[in-house]
Amino acid sequence: MLLISLLAVNTFADTAKFKAVVPDYTLTFPHDYGVHDDFRIEWWYITGWLETENNKPLGFQVTFFRYATGQNKDNPSRFAAKYLIIAHLALSDPAVGKLMHEEKTAREGFDLAYAKQGNTDVKLDDWALVREEDGRYLVDMQGSDFGLQLSLTPTQMMLLQDKNGFSRKGPKSEQASYYYSEPHLSVTGTVIRHNKPVSVTGRAWLDHEWSSEYLDPDADGWDWVGANLDDGSSLMAFQIRRKNGGKVWAYAALRDASGHVVFFEPEQVEFTPIRTWQSPHTDAVYPVAMRIRTDEIVWQLTPLFDDQELDSRQSTGTVYWEGAVTLSKDGQPAGQGYLELTGYVQPLEM
Repeated sequence: MLLISLLAVNTFADTAKFKAVVPDYTLTFPHDYGVHDDFRIEWWYITGWLETENNKPLGFQVTFFRYATGQNKDNPSRFAAKYLIIAHLALSDPAVGKLMHEEKTAREGFDLAYAKQGNTDVKLDDWALVREEDGRYLVDMQGSDFGLQLSLTPTQMMLLQDKNGFSRKGPKSEQASYYYSEPHLSVTGTVIRHNKPVSVTGRAWLDHEWSSEYLDPDADGWDWVGANLDDGSSLMAFQIRRKNGGKVWAYAALRDASGHVVFFEPEQVEFTPIRTWQSPHTDAVYPVAMRIRTDEIVWQLTPLFDDQELDSRQSTGTVYWEGAVTLSKDGQPAGQGYLELTGYVQPLEM
């Protein structure tokens, strides 16, 4: 996931106050499952496809953000706003026809909102994401109209993105994040709708990223996809769009079921809109159906339905399209994933 600078620039202090992402860092675990307080921004992001007992498809998104404000570092007060914890919860149900979503924001502290070191353990009020000792992730999040109680079990090794987890986001080396993914998580659990539990199973994708640097100032926004393919392969691809057209950067990784990974350079990755949808909520026009080229392979993305726009202006200060999509290749079904489209309401200010 690429949600790197969703808050306004003046919300934060100078980047120099935070650690830089450097190419020679070696990710180590379980330490790097946990929070990295010395970096400006960090998130744990899960998307997936679920199926009910009646074979009805659902998409879901769970994201926890940790922002360093750059203020009050030496303030001993427990009320000092050193970090913010923000969370998004979303459910895509074709029967509803539009994205259901909720968000929360709180300053870290008082054991009510936190992100802990040493392992994934993030909490915001009664919303929680925890990684167990056996590697399973537990999600427990209840909104006003819907909720998720899910167990997500790894079935494959993690995928270190780009150069052993050093993920470039632009032409300058400092425009980067530390980034790993866990594709093909096996999901079981419950979706709660109108206080009624519905049993579900499915597959999910987890991303964990942390960074201190903003994207290139010429960036307008980005398009990103993470997909669990039917043959056990995993695909992640993104492009960062330039304000005057073209792209600032692009990248893709394709790992087959045996674990072999092919990494694609910027010139090998292209996103081409096939069909657009205009939001009745914001008037933004999104390319909800895409053709993505990774070298000689062409993928076609089709949304579960069009209205999967998420308005998070009360938390991260932005609006983006975050939707469940199916993938096909050579005219045949290939898998399921999530497409993220940012910067279409207005260019990101970075």
